[in-house]
Amino acid sequence: MKSVTALVADDEPLLRDRLVALLADIWPELDIVATARNGREAVELFDQHAPQVAFLDVHMPGMNGIEAARCIGQRAHIVFVTAHEQYAVEAFRQGAIDYIVKPLDAERLQETVRRLRQRWATPPPAGSTALTAEVLDQLSAHLQGQLAPVHYLQWIKASVGSTVRLIPVEQIRYIKSDTKYTLVVWEGGEALIRKTIRELADELDPSRFVQIHRSAIVNLHQVQQFSHGGHDGGEVQIKGSAECLPVSRSFVHLFRQM
Repeated sequence: MKSVTALVADDEPLLRDRLVALLADIWPELDIVATARNGREAVELFDQHAPQVAFLDVHMPGMNGIEAARCIGQRAHIVFVTAHEQYAVEAFRQGAIDYIVKPLDAERLQETVRRLRQRWATPPPAGSTALTAEVLDQLSAHLQGQLAPVHYLQWIKASVGSTVRLIPVEQIRYIKSDTKYTLVVWEGGEALIRKTIRELADELDPSRFVQIHRSAIVNLHQVQQFSHGGHDGGEVQIKGSAECLPVSRSFVHLFRQM
């Protein structure tokens, strides 16, 4: 029998290992091709391995499981893992999607695996089980209501010559990986810093800054336009500049309404 491939993402190593071990026991034909420590890593590994199933913990630091699911879209079957059954179950049912409730229990996981196997054996009509943007919005609203306010970066410190420049984040146009450093381009110039794209992506306000590629973050207020390109990706053009930045397939959904 041809194996089904899967990715498991959870920020708790013990829970991640526990889920992998249970799945190996209950679903031996399942090939877990990658494990991730957070949502951002899950998206990167998904793009590398293209698994058919993604088990995503809802509560993860930085990019959570719901935002990771937005990036993965319809390219895999999503199974959410959550400790908050009271708000999640009904929303999951409305979206006809699968979930696992923590603490992980072999009996409950067997039921989820049974549904997944049944779905594989008899695929439902197209669109009948789609994880829609509306369902994800609903789950995200529940999740935000449970989280403490987050304090995002207001400044980025960068060495410019012999001085340390405090760059207000609202002046930043984009941020891009540059070998061992990270290039920050703002209205007054550009500078290299040591902080990585991954670190910055979790510290910047997501209502203004979005990661559009594994090597780039853009300030949405500085985007002139988005254009579709090859391989389901695209590019954004920065205002007042001829420069364009690539948008990978996992982040195209960010520009669907633009």
